[in-house]
Amino acid sequence: MLELLFLLLPVAAGYGWVMGRNSVRQAQRKQSSILSRHYYRGLNFLLSDQPDKAVDTLMKMINIDSDTVETHIAMGNFFRHRGELDRAIRVHQNLVDKEQLSDTQKQQALKELGRDYLLAGFLERAEAVFLQLLDSDKYFLDAQQQLFNIYQSTKEWERAIELAEKMVDCHGDSLELCERVSHFYCEQAEVYLKKQQFEKAEKSLQKAILSDEHAVRPWLALGKMAIEQHSYKQAQIYLKEVPLRDVTWLSEAVPLLEQCAEKLGDSSELEALLEEYYQQCASAYLARSRLLAKQGHLQQASEFLLRQLREKPTMKGFETLISQYRQQDGGEQVGLSLSMLQELIHEQIEQRPKYRCVSCGFSGRKIHWLCPSCKKWGVVKPIKGLDGE
Repeated sequence: MLELLFLLLPVAAGYGWVMGRNSVRQAQRKQSSILSRHYYRGLNFLLSDQPDKAVDTLMKMINIDSDTVETHIAMGNFFRHRGELDRAIRVHQNLVDKEQLSDTQKQQALKELGRDYLLAGFLERAEAVFLQLLDSDKYFLDAQQQLFNIYQSTKEWERAIELAEKMVDCHGDSLELCERVSHFYCEQAEVYLKKQQFEKAEKSLQKAILSDEHAVRPWLALGKMAIEQHSYKQAQIYLKEVPLRDVTWLSEAVPLLEQCAEKLGDSSELEALLEEYYQQCASAYLARSRLLAKQGHLQQASEFLLRQLREKPTMKGFETLISQYRQQDGGEQVGLSLSMLQELIHEQIEQRPKYRCVSCGFSGRKIHWLCPSCKKWGVVKPIKGLDGE
């Protein structure tokens, strides 16, 4: 009898294993059946243009199987694409609230929820979401960019600077980040200048220079501020730094340097600068020609300008040349013709853009340090060629 029991033990073990396996399969089939029922029911509501019921039904799937996270994220993105932001927020918020999700899944849901809040105009909520993602290895760059966009929109420059400095401490600096921080300090300085707080503005501009050694904007701003305070010698020192960083922006510094020379009654500093850069910038050779004409060398000024125009023709150069020809005695009829021609050229110049974004092609007549189109800093430059420099 005892031997028979030992013989039946393997049979009993095998039977238990088979029954257990069948039980697991039945549970899986039941779970799959419930999941499929909810899934197809939700899709039916969605296709029947009943999105509210679809959201309720499909969100129940999360309680059953966390593997459907990608489906819910896609569904939320679909609602956001359609402009139904309240439903998109509801779907993504439901995912964030689920404790059984992995950290990666929750971070992905947070990223999408933050985008929902941004599009809905809930900037404070969006900020709170993206601040959580700064600790994420995968999404911290996206969170950083979105936070910068929020602070730029709300003009909270101090918070933008604080965030940028935190990014430098945590992840190191980069050319793009240094340039961005420099512009933030310049924007902060503009706020101080409007309040006539010149000392604070100067400190912010000095920090902008330290943040980005290639920055042109703070030197231009310091020059303008010095002129407002009638410190023309100091303004010249600041403005002479502009072409050392980027000669393209000398066109903005030249009129200010001409103003300083006139106020000081001394054009020696201006002449030295123009001698060095007149072959690289139309504004520089135009200023040199005007300086010669002002000194009484009208014929020499016209000949110099004509030589430059043959090498680098610009509309501004032709207008200046015609103006100089008009000052010379050529008869009433010639003077009238030149006057009409000058007016036509001037009208064309006034209608043409002065600046263009090198990233997206946006153009306009006003300086935009932050491109209104592609939202990048420092990509709008003075136009070169016939219509510009």
